[in-house]
Amino acid sequence: MTKQEKVDFVITTLNELYPTIPIPLEHKDPYTLLIAVLMSAQSTDVRVNQITPLLFAKADNPYDMIKLSVEEIREIIKPVGLSPMKSKGIYGLSKILIEKHNGKVPKTYEDLEELPAVGHKTAAVVLSQAFGIPAFPVDTHIHRLMYRWNLSNGKNVVQTEKDAKRLFPKELWNDLHLQIIWYGREYSPARGWDLDKDIITKTIGRTSVINEYNKKKS
Repeated sequence: MTKQEKVDFVITTLNELYPTIPIPLEHKDPYTLLIAVLMSAQSTDVRVNQITPLLFAKADNPYDMIKLSVEEIREIIKPVGLSPMKSKGIYGLSKILIEKHNGKVPKTYEDLEELPAVGHKTAAVVLSQAFGIPAFPVDTHIHRLMYRWNLSNGKNVVQTEKDAKRLFPKELWNDLHLQIIWYGREYSPARGWDLDKDIITKTIGRTSVINEYNKKKS
């Protein structure tokens, strides 16, 4: 298969498996999405979706959020982990949104990445999911699969993002990054991986990865 045929195979297979794409983090607007994505760092979406309703019941906009203290925010979000850093980030970015952006979430990488606790990946998720701006946020699942599928060398997430953007058509980025995440969780996880169920890796996977898998199995 040529590289292009591999890319087409990935797109076709993911569209068949995920014709409608569930959104991993529950939110109702750009602000609640931003907070949910920030909270998801080194945590699971399931855990975050359990905790955000408790936080948003008290504050679902920056104006109400800064009425809470950092300690109060921390107490609510403790179960998601890294709560000292995240609570400071949530309070700090809410204050900046009010002071610099009229309480609205900005629509550029530059403005988003200036906010406390907001990195490139968080900014990319918000741009794509809240505003429909083409972006390709690379999480651990996408990083792993792009390597397994021999579509990126897996050196770092920056390189993986560049490769993904180069290989896949721009108009598909927003759907594709979510489809790959769901596929990674369901069919190609880091642990407990069953290659027989993982049709994409089985068909186009990196030879060394498949050999390694078979060696462990035998």
